[in-house]
Amino acid sequence: MIRLLRPLLAVLLTLAAPAVLGASLPAAASSSDEERQILVMLKMPPAHYRPNSSYSGDYGDAAGQAARRRSARRIAERYGVELREGWPMPLLGVDCYLMVVPPGKALDRVIAAVAKEPGVAWAQRTTAYAISGKMGAADDPLYSAQPTAGEWKLRELQRSATGRGVKIAIVDSRVDVSHPDLAGQFVSDENFIGGSPGRPEAHGTHVAGLIGAKAGNGIGMAGVAPGARLMALRACRELEGGRTTVCNSLALAQALQFAIQHQANVINLSLSGPRDELLGRLLGIALSRNIAVVAAYDQAQPDGGFPASMRGVLPVADEALPSLPSGVYGAPGRDLPTTEPGGGWGLVNGTSYAVAQVSGLVALAGERTKRPLASSLVRASDGRVAACATVLGSTGPCP
Repeated sequence: MIRLLRPLLAVLLTLAAPAVLGASLPAAASSSDEERQILVMLKMPPAHYRPNSSYSGDYGDAAGQAARRRSARRIAERYGVELREGWPMPLLGVDCYLMVVPPGKALDRVIAAVAKEPGVAWAQRTTAYAISGKMGAADDPLYSAQPTAGEWKLRELQRSATGRGVKIAIVDSRVDVSHPDLAGQFVSDENFIGGSPGRPEAHGTHVAGLIGAKAGNGIGMAGVAPGARLMALRACRELEGGRTTVCNSLALAQALQFAIQHQANVINLSLSGPRDELLGRLLGIALSRNIAVVAAYDQAQPDGGFPASMRGVLPVADEALPSLPSGVYGAPGRDLPTTEPGGGWGLVNGTSYAVAQVSGLVALAGERTKRPLASSLVRASDGRVAACATVLGSTGPCP
C-alpha cells in the first residue's frame, strides 16, 4: 500500500512528461530542496477563447502556454522562488508549475500569497507518497494456490466474464509488460517520471499480475480479469532494494489525466495519505465519468486516508484486518501468487494487492452487467466483497 511520507521523498522522483511547458526550464528538484516544493496552477481560458480554435483537450495551444509560462516566471521572480517545470492539465483547465521556495521564506505564506495572484487557480504543497509491499518466499504457484480460486470461485466467475472490453489503469511503478504471463495484455505503457524508465519494478508488476495475468496459458497464475486491457502508467519509483516505492502528487496527477483522457474504465490506486486538492479534482472528473476508482483503506490514517475516504471511491482493505469499517470492502491480501519482474512469480501480502484483485473483479462485473462500474461491488455482511453477487447478481453460492 502507498502511505504518505514526509515531503522529503518528493525529490526521489524526477518529474517529467511527454509535453513539458518550456524546454528552457531548469532541471527537477535536488535533494537540498525536497521540503520546499509547491505546485502553482495557472488558469487556462475556456477552450472556445483560446488562440488555437482546433484545441480539443490535448497539449496544443502553444501561444497560450507560452503566455502562462511567462506569468509563472514573473510570479517566481516576484516571490523569490525557483521555477522548475510545468505540465498542462486541460481536464482541470490549468497549467501546473513546480516551484521551489528557498530556505528562510515561510512556505505557507508564499503559497497563500501566490494563490491570490491574477490568473492563479490555486497553489499547494507537493504531496509525497510511498508504496510498501511485502514479499514472501519465492514460489512457482499454480492457480489452486490463489486465495481467490476457492474464496471467490474465480474459475466459475471467469466462465461468465473475463473483463473483455474493460480498460484498467494501473497507476504504480514500472510494470514488466514483457513478462510471459502479462505480454500482450497492455494498451498503454507510459512513464511520468523523468529519464529512462529503466528496469521493471516489483510493486507495479505484482499489481498487474493480480489484475490481468493470462489465464489458461499453462504457466504461473491467473489474474482476476485476464480479458481486460491494461494501462501501465508509471507514476512511482522504486527505491534501492525494492521494498519501498515513492511517488508524488504531480506525477500521480499526470497519470490520472492520461487515464481519464484515454477512457480507462477502472483506475487502480494502491495508495493512502492526506487529501490533495490536485488529485481530488482529477478524481472528481473520473468519478463524474463513471470511472471506477479503487483505492487502499489505511486504518492508521483518519477516515482511512485519501483517496479511499473520497465520496464515490471504492475503499478496499485486506480482509484479514480484525474489523472492517462500514463501507470498506475486504478482499484477500495474504500469500498471493503473482508475477515478478524478470519473468518469475512470487508471493505478496498487503492491502495494495487486495485493491488490485477488487479492480479486476469490478472489471468482470462491468463486462457482465453493463452497469456503471463504480456501483457494481456487493459487500457481504462480514465486510468482505461478495464476488459471486458482484459478478453474477446471485445472492447464493456460485453456480
